[in-house]
Amino acid sequence: MQLILYSKPGCHLCEGLQEKLEQVQTIEFELEVRDITTRSDWFEVYQYEIPVLCQKLSTAEKPLPRLSPRASVGQLEQLLQKYLTF
Repeated sequence: MQLILYSKPGCHLCEGLQEKLEQVQTIEFELEVRDITTRSDWFEVYQYEIPVLCQKLSTAEKPLPRLSPRASVGQLEQLLQKYLTF
């Protein structure tokens, strides 16, 4: 299972979500962090939306619902279990 986190340097919301993802223990996944400032197409799509978490599928990416920055690691795990395609 692969997840993609669209982020940018200095974004405290992005850093917070990444820290919580690193604490998830009930679901096994690989996390790829993509810096939107490195590609104009990512920047154009996500500049006002970050952090954006997507599941990488074989032919596409599936965006997951946005989680409150105040959500706990447990709430993040519940969201992942509900919306991930296994």
